[in-house]
Amino acid sequence: MGSRPPGGEPAGLEDETSGEDFPGWDDAVEVVVEAPAWRSAVPRVEEVVRRAAAAAFEEAGEDGSVPGGVTVLLTDDRAIKRLNGDHRGKVKPTNVLSFPALHPGMPGDVALALGTVRREARAAGRSVMAHLSHLVAHGVLHLAGHDHLHAGEARRMERAEARIMRRLALPNPWRGVA
Repeated sequence: MGSRPPGGEPAGLEDETSGEDFPGWDDAVEVVVEAPAWRSAVPRVEEVVRRAAAAAFEEAGEDGSVPGGVTVLLTDDRAIKRLNGDHRGKVKPTNVLSFPALHPGMPGDVALALGTVRREARAAGRSVMAHLSHLVAHGVLHLAGHDHLHAGEARRMERAEARIMRRLALPNPWRGVA
């Protein structure tokens, strides 16, 4: 789980209020907590998601006036497995899915699976909050047009994710990765 200073909030959220670092984004990011266990896994999970999404949109050059906004669905492995099968033909859970909008100019949606996110965070020695922040940023960057199918674009996306995590005062997820 996230590191907590004595009597404080998880690292990266001290003295923060929703949107404080990223003014103008509160209405652009809707968080739907479908799996209630997210709230115990990540304190103030809606704020964590909004901050990560806002930082990713800003990294991608957006200004907070994203038409229609983005919805981030926090769900479980079973629901993600179904979505992954329906939309990608892969009948297995995954950590994050990004769904581009059906209408031009709209950002789209992102969905994350708690079980997979927890397992990956534990395996990497990271807090669930930090891993969630990274994956929200990853999903939003996909919506903004980034991809990682080829080595060059993967490296650009990793660098963008590292900059986002630095803005959020969270560890670089790519440090020490071969």
